[in-house]
Amino acid sequence: MENKRLSLFTVVLILGIPFIYATYLYPELPETIPTHFNFKGEADGWGTRDSIFLGPGIIAFAGLFTYFLLANIKKLDPKKNKQVAPIFYQNMGVLVNLFLSCISMVILYVTAHPGFPIEKILFPLLGLAFAATGWYFPKFSQNYFAGFKLPWTLENENNWNETHRVAGKIWVVCGSIQVIAGIILPAIPSFIIFFANVIVMVVVPTIFSYRMFKNGNKLT
Repeated sequence: MENKRLSLFTVVLILGIPFIYATYLYPELPETIPTHFNFKGEADGWGTRDSIFLGPGIIAFAGLFTYFLLANIKKLDPKKNKQVAPIFYQNMGVLVNLFLSCISMVILYVTAHPGFPIEKILFPLLGLAFAATGWYFPKFSQNYFAGFKLPWTLENENNWNETHRVAGKIWVVCGSIQVIAGIILPAIPSFIIFFANVIVMVVVPTIFSYRMFKNGNKLT
């Protein structure tokens, strides 16, 4: 219980930082500020300066929902796998919210500093998120909420474990590539690499899982 309370307190603190930053920025903002950016990092939506709090609010809601889902996943999941301690999912919830808070801070900074190349921060952040998720994948036990929830992985534990082992390596590699691409390449090439990475990260583990299923859930 103490671990759960500490994790929740950490999440609330993390999600509160963007609100503090938005409050700091508010007095110096013009009456009209950008509220949305396209994949090139260019503003394509506008609103009043009060909307500076809208983004952090939406992200905080999504973050808290995700945290409570992960923190209670063993109660909600029909499989109720006992091999993984609840603290594992709680820590994962904290990391997810750390990422969301960073995204919120980046958006706030760009809102207050028009013209700043948001893609130089956003794409590397996405790459780090991919790599971190890949590192976690082999630790996932069978469940209906997180991971590659395919018919074959949910049916067979060995298929699940091997698929997430392979997926973990792929996500770490693709995430690392995304970090480097985001730093050294312009917006459009970074977006293309991002799209290609997503395809590889989803399609390759899925094909691996299906082929393993067709082979009787054996590696060879």
